[in-house]
Amino acid sequence: MNVIILSPGYPADMPEFTRGLAESGATVIGVGDQPPAALPELVRHHLSRYVEVRSLWDSTAVTSELRKALHGIEVDRIECLWEPGVMLAAELRQHFGVDGLGIEQAHRFRDKEAMKQALDAAGIRTPRHVAVTSVAECFDAVEKIGFPVILKPIDGAGSADTYRINNADELRDVLPRLRHVPSISVEEFVDGEEYTFDTITIGGEIAYFNIAKYRPRPLIARSNEWISPQVIALRDVDHPKLADGIAMGRAVIDVLDFDTGFTHMEWYRKSDGEVVFGEIGARPPGAHQVDQMKYACDFDVFRAWGNAITHGEIGLDIERRYNVATIYKRAKGVGRISRIEGADALQKRFGEHVVWNTLLTPGTPRRDWMKTLVSDGFIMLRHPNLEETIAMADAVGSELHLYAE
Repeated sequence: MNVIILSPGYPADMPEFTRGLAESGATVIGVGDQPPAALPELVRHHLSRYVEVRSLWDSTAVTSELRKALHGIEVDRIECLWEPGVMLAAELRQHFGVDGLGIEQAHRFRDKEAMKQALDAAGIRTPRHVAVTSVAECFDAVEKIGFPVILKPIDGAGSADTYRINNADELRDVLPRLRHVPSISVEEFVDGEEYTFDTITIGGEIAYFNIAKYRPRPLIARSNEWISPQVIALRDVDHPKLADGIAMGRAVIDVLDFDTGFTHMEWYRKSDGEVVFGEIGARPPGAHQVDQMKYACDFDVFRAWGNAITHGEIGLDIERRYNVATIYKRAKGVGRISRIEGADALQKRFGEHVVWNTLLTPGTPRRDWMKTLVSDGFIMLRHPNLEETIAMADAVGSELHLYAE
């Protein structure tokens, strides 16, 4: 099977997906705007061919360049696991006559308003929502929905350019920051716990799913630099409080007519037990949450996805063994990391449970915490017991400190 993968070298976990696809038996053709020498070694090792294009954001040019480069080669699948490239992949599938997510389907995954309209029609509970393109429309929408509201880009990813607005003064303050966003979804603020529902789906049937909980909700974590955000992949997905969320997730994938690949959905559970849809992407979660799945079940999730694409089955045994917590750290101060406090003591206490440490080393420039959840590195740990996992995660959150100057 000849499989094109768009942007095989970026974001950070794309090299692993490229590997998983190749190890499943596919002949993998990479397409990207990175020079070949800039591709990670793992990518170069597993690609049979790489087509460098001038820009991934000019679909007409990409189509033309691929048509020339792939002359005589029959393409069986075209895959993209990066949010900005989902529509490009759909357009390429249509041009080359390849099965998979079509343009209309992809549009519903990228356009949050179209997404929610389809789900509303199917009777799935979504936040009340209005799409707007002007300041006046935004104020009208808020008047209909009522404060608090959430403002988010129609075609955004993650929590970028997303704000909770509690009153008119906050609305007037935030709107100038969204001038670069062509269309905005004004949504009801749903007060509740926030979870994911992540799947590897084959022919519309869910072959594997993962549920993770955000602590705190991403919008809160994104608004407060001092917070060390946590994402916890849950071992006990059969817990009764998750059942309605899982049922909703299955219904969402069915309504949006998703065929084969990875999906990442977010949903809320209110204090009264009601579950509310958040949004869904036709791609895996970011910030190394796919690695959480790997450590939760001790299986090669990247290879499992590759098998799903090439063989129509996962082909691996999956046993949920651990809860896995990722604690993302943000340094205090600006400039370069100068010191780390608490790491040695925590490693001594939790060493056997720590599976990954990516904290920036002293001398490294700290990252912009507003642009990446990964921030200045993370600790990933696991334990079969959820209470123990949370206790360790909270200790890392409160006792580990990075400083920059």
